[in-house]
Amino acid sequence: MAYQDHYGMYLEQLKEKVETAQKSPKTLVFGYTSNYDVVLQWDVKAYNEILRKYLKEEPRMEEGDVIDSMESFARITSDYLIKGLGGSIDVTELKVCQTLNEIFQGEGALGGTCAQGAAALGSLGIPVVTCLTDWSGEVCSLLDNPGTSAVKGDKIVPISECVSLEDAVFHLILQFQKGDKLEIHGKTYEIPVSNRLILFYDTIHKYVRISEDFLNYWDTRADKVSAYLASGFDAIIDMEVIRERMAQLAPHLAILKKENPQAILYFEGAYYMNNNVKEYLCEKIAPYADIFGMNEEELEVQMQKEGKEFSKNSLPSVLEALRVLLKKYPIQGIVLHTKDYAMYFGRELPGIDMEQGLTIGNLMSGTRARLGKYGTLEELEESRGCMELSKDGLAFAAELEELAPPEYVRLVPSRYLENPKYTIGLGDTFVAGVHTCFIR
Repeated sequence: MAYQDHYGMYLEQLKEKVETAQKSPKTLVFGYTSNYDVVLQWDVKAYNEILRKYLKEEPRMEEGDVIDSMESFARITSDYLIKGLGGSIDVTELKVCQTLNEIFQGEGALGGTCAQGAAALGSLGIPVVTCLTDWSGEVCSLLDNPGTSAVKGDKIVPISECVSLEDAVFHLILQFQKGDKLEIHGKTYEIPVSNRLILFYDTIHKYVRISEDFLNYWDTRADKVSAYLASGFDAIIDMEVIRERMAQLAPHLAILKKENPQAILYFEGAYYMNNNVKEYLCEKIAPYADIFGMNEEELEVQMQKEGKEFSKNSLPSVLEALRVLLKKYPIQGIVLHTKDYAMYFGRELPGIDMEQGLTIGNLMSGTRARLGKYGTLEELEESRGCMELSKDGLAFAAELEELAPPEYVRLVPSRYLENPKYTIGLGDTFVAGVHTCFIR
């Protein structure tokens, strides 16, 4: 039987979910980071001029690379672009940021899975309590939706009451387009996939200091949590820092799961995290987590660490990779999000319709790709009408039915755009959409 398109049904149910979320004594809780992104307007001619002027070597990136000059910017980023890879890179020289701002026009936006997820749900009217690291006026103004709040002292207050006088934490975002041609040392390379690079001129998120007010508040009100998103560790590279952070978080998460075992704890990482930090974090957070969320690039990195062969274009290979991780970590399941489909793999969660979460996640992400903004209910409906289902996603759905794996698996083809208007925050917006199925 072919994939049954339930986008319309789940969109109707989403309207009911919004009302439930607004009336429920339980809430979604998102942590732990935020920042102010500056989105650089992509200009392939300007980028090629940078390569002509500054690229002295062949394109190359290595683990631990940082950008400390325009020469290193050209060398490292060109390697990402010719492969169509997204990622994050530290910038240690302010002049690089200033030069890029002069070359490309910038536009302000939210950064951080927590902040973007809260903003995406806020545009639908769904309340979220956040834990942020950047409380600047720039960030808080972009999060100022009715129902989007934070812990201050021992109270939940609107985001507008949390604004600090500190400068924003800036991340530069360079998004590039599939099909554009790069001229490198007499050779022409075509960018294979639209994607983005995040350039961090930022030391705050190498530590991710989590508010004790936030932790203490939920330690005594764990029964009020419907789902809890743990994210924002992407920039940590120091093992001592992640050990300190988990020593702080582990007792907090243990209380949450003991007092409210029905609350869903969802951990979202990133494929470009430091390998040692990621391994430690997964090991320590898994005893409390219900779901790990990741994209196919992260899954591939995980399989490389396990010494396993992997092909993202082979459904049996994808399923086996997820099976390996599910055996390694004591979690209930894994959410895999890609440009063509979203999948839940693992055990069935009582009372939760994962297909609904995957579907709304796809629709919210697709709408952001189409419009360059977080969608309203009306805009999600427009996306459902004008965006086709991914052919590759449909093919995987048909193959899944034939394979009939023993695990509980749900796969939803995405609403796909070959050349999206926006590639930033699509995964974070998807994660927000998945959380709609945890609303009770």
